[in-house]
Amino acid sequence: MRKPDWAIIIAVIACSFGSIFIRLSDAEPLAIAFYRLLFTTLLLLPFVIMRSRDELKNLGPKNVGIMVAIGLVLSFHFSMWVTSLELTTVASSVILVTAHPILVGSISHFVLKDRLSRLNFIGIFVAIAGIFVLTWGDFTGGALTSDMAFGDVLAFLAGLCAGIYILSGRKMRASISVLTYAFLVYLFCTIFLLIQCLITSTPIFPMPANEYWLFLAMALIPGILGHTLYNWSLKHVTATIVSVSLLGEPIGASILALLILREMPGIFVLIGGPIVLAGILMASMRKRKRKRKRKKIQPKRI
Repeated sequence: MRKPDWAIIIAVIACSFGSIFIRLSDAEPLAIAFYRLLFTTLLLLPFVIMRSRDELKNLGPKNVGIMVAIGLVLSFHFSMWVTSLELTTVASSVILVTAHPILVGSISHFVLKDRLSRLNFIGIFVAIAGIFVLTWGDFTGGALTSDMAFGDVLAFLAGLCAGIYILSGRKMRASISVLTYAFLVYLFCTIFLLIQCLITSTPIFPMPANEYWLFLAMALIPGILGHTLYNWSLKHVTATIVSVSLLGEPIGASILALLILREMPGIFVLIGGPIVLAGILMASMRKRKRKRKRKKIQPKRI
């Protein structure tokens, strides 16, 4: 198995713990998102100082500007997704936030001219139908489920931001090292999350000691071992493959939520979730190019 394959497997397992750590924290959602990115950035800082100083100096304003924009998108992803976990179930949130292959495939088809097959289009419609089934109970219930419905919407919007983040990262990683790219994007994301905390008057200091340990775990496991390994793999595999690999996260997170949080998904999630995942898989599949066999020219007999 190739190194990118191992990296993606480790990243999927690591990211599955992200939602669990968030649910174990008692801090405000924006504070959780801010500290997770802050700690991740600080963990990368020593390696950047040792290995990427020259690359940072030669990036140019255009590349830095693009990464500022990516950091802004990533900040919206984290703020909306962490908030969604406070409102809806782990299974619903993580399934909806990983629905971004629908966006990735569509943009690849219409913008990047990476044409989708008939199966891909069918998969997109199947995934959308599954999303309707998954969220039906939340949108048709009472006051409790109205909060869950809002959480579902936030998770889906966070997934759209993740799709933009993955597409942008695929382009940038072609010329920039993973360490430089990840550090700058996380740094700008941290700054934007801090601004969001200040605007909303979210308390971020002081925090109980156990909260800081949870933030460190979020940064080290889903942050460094999860998202950073995804960023590294973007140079070696397509954005679609990375996007599809994230389908393992809702499965792992749902199992962990059941074992650790004793949280059992509802009937609509159990029915709609597999439909969404199946649709996303179909939407992301690519046809293998068949190699044409050259016919051997037999010498003519005289």
